[in-house]
Amino acid sequence: MHMLFHVFASGILIILTGIIGVPFVPKMPGFEVLRGALTLGGGLVICAVFMLKMPWHGLIGAGVVALLGAGKRILGLKDFPAFLAGDRSRGLAPVIEIGITLVCAVLVLKVVRVLMAERTRRMLDDREKPANGRGF
Repeated sequence: MHMLFHVFASGILIILTGIIGVPFVPKMPGFEVLRGALTLGGGLVICAVFMLKMPWHGLIGAGVVALLGAGKRILGLKDFPAFLAGDRSRGLAPVIEIGITLVCAVLVLKVVRVLMAERTRRMLDDREKPANGRGF
């Protein structure tokens, strides 16, 4: 249930970041940021809905969506050094992209942690079962 909340909150946060950030970004980069945020955040919200009935499918899907989102946003970070140097031609788009990248990266790390913990739990459960499968 903890990860369901985290995936849903990450998706909503990304959507809200895109919507709120539009007025602070010029027209064309603003549309790109909004479209990307709605797509990525919407995908995470859909994965959260899948987690209600199929928790592992939704969690793995959220991890893949977050990985794709982080990877795409990392490619967009090439404008951040110019932003720090004073180039404001894209408005606050580089800052928004860094925020979305961080949300996605944290989500990927949390998904990997949960999957590794489940793998360990299953390995320990298999160890406790007798080899002949009869319980004695």
